[in-house]
Formats: sequence, C-alpha cells, structure tokens
Amino acid sequence: MESKNTHLKILSNVVKGILYGTDSRTEHAPHILDHLELKRYMFFVIIALMPSVIASVYFFGTRVIKIILVSYIFGGIVEVAFALIRKKDIEEGFFVTGLIFPLILPPTVPLWIVASGIIFGTFFGKEVFGGTGRNIFNPALTGRVFITIAFPEIMTASWQVPLTDAITSATPLTMFKTEHFITSYRDLLMGNVSGSLGETFRLGIIIGGVFLMWTKVSNWRVPFSYLGSVFMFSLAGNMLFPSKIAPFLFQLLSGGLLFCAMFMATDPVTSPFTREGKYVFGVLCGLFTVLIRSFSGYVEGVMFSILLMNAFSPLIDQVILKIKYKPLA
Repeated sequence: MESKNTHLKILSNVVKGILYGTDSRTEHAPHILDHLELKRYMFFVIIALMPSVIASVYFFGTRVIKIILVSYIFGGIVEVAFALIRKKDIEEGFFVTGLIFPLILPPTVPLWIVASGIIFGTFFGKEVFGGTGRNIFNPALTGRVFITIAFPEIMTASWQVPLTDAITSATPLTMFKTEHFITSYRDLLMGNVSGSLGETFRLGIIIGGVFLMWTKVSNWRVPFSYLGSVFMFSLAGNMLFPSKIAPFLFQLLSGGLLFCAMFMATDPVTSPFTREGKYVFGVLCGLFTVLIRSFSGYVEGVMFSILLMNAFSPLIDQVILKIKYKPLA
C-alpha cells in the first residue's frame, strides 16, 4: 500500500512538473552571468531569418505565408495554454520557434501536418521540460522529426520545383544517393533547387548566420566546428568511399546543413555552454551528419545529428568542467 502511494506521488509530481514547471532557483554560488538578453536574441534571429523567408516566398509562392501563420497560431495556442496554467507571462521564445519550424518543411506540406508538427514540437520539445530555457531538445527539430517519422511519404516524396508548380521526388541529396549526380554548385548556392522552404537560398543563410555571429547573438564556435568537421570527414571519406560519401563542397551546400548549423545547432539552450563543449558538440554533429547521409536509409542526417547531440550536451559540459576544474589535492 505504501509502495502504491509512493508511485502515485511520483506520478503526481511528474504531471505537476509538466503543467506548472518549477520555480526552483540556485541559491548558492557559483552563478554564471550571461550577457545574452532574450528579447535581443529573438529580435536579431528573426532579422537574420528574413533573407530565407523572403526567398522562400519568391521561390514557392504566397502559400508559404499560410504555412508560417498556421505554425504561429497552433504553436501559440500551446504556449498560451501553458502560460495560463502556470500563471506566467507568454515567453518570447516561441517567436523564433514558430518561424524556424515552417522553414524546415517541404513547400507542399499540408497545413494540418504543419499544425500537428508544431503542436508536438512545442509540447514535447519544450513545455514538458518547463518552457523556454529549460528544454533539452530543439523544439522545432523535435516537431520536424515527429512528422517525418509519422508521415514519411508526404514529408520526403513531394518537392516543389522552385518558381514552378511542378512536383518532383528528387532533391540534390536524393540524386547523389541514387544516381551519384552532383547538382550545380551555383544552383545550390542561389536556391534554384528543390528542398525545404528556408533551406534552398544558401547565400541568404550565410548572410544571416554571419550577422548573428557578428552581433554575438550566436557563438561562432558551433557552426565553425560543425561545418569544419563536415568538410574534413567528407574530404577524407570521399577519397575512401567516393560512391557513398559526396564531395565536401556538395555536402556543405546541400540539404539543411547550412540552415541548421547557423540557426539550430547554435541554440544557446540546447547546446553546451562551455567553449570546449561547443567544439565537441559541433565536431560530433558533423561526424553523425556525414555518417547518416552516407550509410543510412535517410538521405539527410542533420536533424537527427543535432537532436542526438542535444541529448549529450549536459554530459559534454559536465566532462569539460570536471577536466578543467579538478579538485585541489
């Protein structure tokens, strides 16, 4: 009987934690002071995403605006519901998640799948952990992985050709995997290829990413080590397995690598906070991206790599801190 009451109490605490979060605070030193201010962070990220948003409307039409609105409306409902339950203000973090999520979706995605993905990502990727600043996984990627696994045919087989209404099943990564065809690097850079909404105009992604690093909103160590490791592993791997591992420049300019390296891997909440940890995080993201793209049944490995490393971020920081700050003998 006592054991049953204990289990019920644990279950009750878990449910309360999900619904109401926690007000627990660290009472004793050491405290870490970070210069990052949430409103400034959100505002600058949205500015940096504008080239990708404008390019997606140009390439795929005004339906892109409907997809973004659906993302904001249904994700916003989840945010407001938890804010009311917890009796707290609505957190600004959703303004970025609600914009990034639609930009990693196919142009032809049905609106009900957009709603399903953002609800799942906001709920299971963020709110169950206590809301903005407490989540382990990137909520936009959590929603994207969910709908990719739940609706694989819709999410991987129908891609709109830019500036047309034509539908194709071939993306640059698919064509390399099936035919060993290398798409023109100019087309990859300027966005004239099929792909997710915000991932095709890579010149705009680079401009936005450099802007975030220049303003110190994002930490350059993560995209530098992430893209650098993809470069190194692709360079070496292509020499050993040219039919499996694509050339390094194609790897860097194809799929969602640049977008996710600039805007999602740099998430200050779900990536390590130590400098050395950021290098480790980026290098392993790059390694897993190349391995998944080359040897798994998926043509893209970016979202799985980042989510996997999100789970290891606390452990990476813990190991780094133990190595750097050994107890005095």
